[in-house]
Amino acid sequence: MSTPDESTTPGLAALVRAEWSAFRSRGRMAALLVAALSVIALAVLPALGSHGSCSQGPVEVPCPTDPLAPDGRPVSDLFFFAHRPLTGDGSLTVRLTSLTGTITYPPPDHDEIVAGVVPWAKTGIIIKDGLGQGSSYAALMMTGSHGVRMQHDYTHDTAGRPGGVSAQSPRWLRLTRTGDTITGEESTDGVSWTPVGTARLAGLPATARIGLFATSPGDLTLAPVGLGGSVGQVRFTQAVGSFDSVSTTGGVAAGPWSADTVGELGHTDWEKFHRAPGLVSDGGTLTVTGSGDIGPVGTEGGRTSKDTLVGLFAAVIVLIVTAARYAVARTTTGTAPSGRQLAARGLVLGGAVFASGLAAVAVAVPLGTKLLRDRGLTVVPAGPLTELRVIVGTAVLLALVAVLALALGALLRRAWLAVTVLLAGLVLPYLLVVVPLLPDAVADWLLRLTPAAGFAVLQTLTAYPQVTMHYAPYAGYFPLPWWAGLAVTGAFAALALGLALRRAPEPPNATPVDWR
Repeated sequence: MSTPDESTTPGLAALVRAEWSAFRSRGRMAALLVAALSVIALAVLPALGSHGSCSQGPVEVPCPTDPLAPDGRPVSDLFFFAHRPLTGDGSLTVRLTSLTGTITYPPPDHDEIVAGVVPWAKTGIIIKDGLGQGSSYAALMMTGSHGVRMQHDYTHDTAGRPGGVSAQSPRWLRLTRTGDTITGEESTDGVSWTPVGTARLAGLPATARIGLFATSPGDLTLAPVGLGGSVGQVRFTQAVGSFDSVSTTGGVAAGPWSADTVGELGHTDWEKFHRAPGLVSDGGTLTVTGSGDIGPVGTEGGRTSKDTLVGLFAAVIVLIVTAARYAVARTTTGTAPSGRQLAARGLVLGGAVFASGLAAVAVAVPLGTKLLRDRGLTVVPAGPLTELRVIVGTAVLLALVAVLALALGALLRRAWLAVTVLLAGLVLPYLLVVVPLLPDAVADWLLRLTPAAGFAVLQTLTAYPQVTMHYAPYAGYFPLPWWAGLAVTGAFAALALGLALRRAPEPPNATPVDWR
């Protein structure tokens, strides 16, 4: 038989039902609707107000798009290629005696050129599935500052020996094809060889192209903005590789080297009037000049699913205000909510926000992405699982923010104070970071140590060390993985809720609740 005290103490389920009835009978459901519509509307309106177009003189033409790798990802595939057909198995061996280049001088002296190579300038030997951009390849190369590398199919990178190259310290390179397997080796004397790596190029045709290449990505400089922040600027560069002792075995065709560009080169003033991309043969020395890059691309000129969720900020502000006011709302008896009632409010609020946020984001992301593409804008694709993770993760983030606001409101016992604290500690840091206004180091720490860390759930891009990019939050690169960012925001919410529950009054004659 229940004691009188036990009979007057409602269980958690009863409290949740009561709080849900109170929650949906007032204007809080309208607030959730406003937040959801903000997410959807601000995914649609920017897309409708944008239009991507390109022209050739007065004629508007479709904008060029990035080539696609065999796995469907957008890539950069732009270089000069001196090549011969390779039928079946065979190998190419060369001695590289120099890697030089040029870099456009910084503004305002755009016409000045300085000698030098950027860290990821590349020259070496390559096997490729034809001349089409995005086709499968394996390459063994010397880089500007990262020594010998073997790379294949745009994302794979294996390090060889560090150091540079000169006529006094040449580098010997060898690529060997055996079926679909490509083996890269290097040597300092052409006698003793050290393996660098292997690659399997599935579906490599019986006749591929093998030869010498040169490419050089733009030189990244950072222009100061805001309060110490910076944005990336890219300068044109060119790489020149000199080879001798070129020999082939197996199915490599004899005869002269064919000279082609993969992609379009030669359009800059420097290339037109000073040094064009190409191949120069002088006795036994082959000199190859090129620019561009071979690898995955980042967000240059492109959008991601993050750009479809600009309405998230409006939704977060609405939810913070709603949750903070809900925290200090009196119960039906006119008293402040007890600890058990506060816990019930957290469950009701978190569940309602998650459900409404999930519905809104599930509409906003695919709809906004489609509209951006329809307007001629480039959208960096994300796989279906990544897109699903962004949708669900964003709904979880909204629920955590709402619970954090509820807990702060109950802990501080002033709705306006809780709103102020969260605007300063969550919304403002993220806005300062994505604009960008702050130095990269400060921005990184803000997105590690504040509740704004949870916005990492919006990240869909991968940072590749072998790709020259400004890996900063404004460009879509966050310092924490998505799950770690959510964990930081969740930890803030859990801590605030725990402190609020300890401080909340208990109803008179209350007995402990069985939480099982």
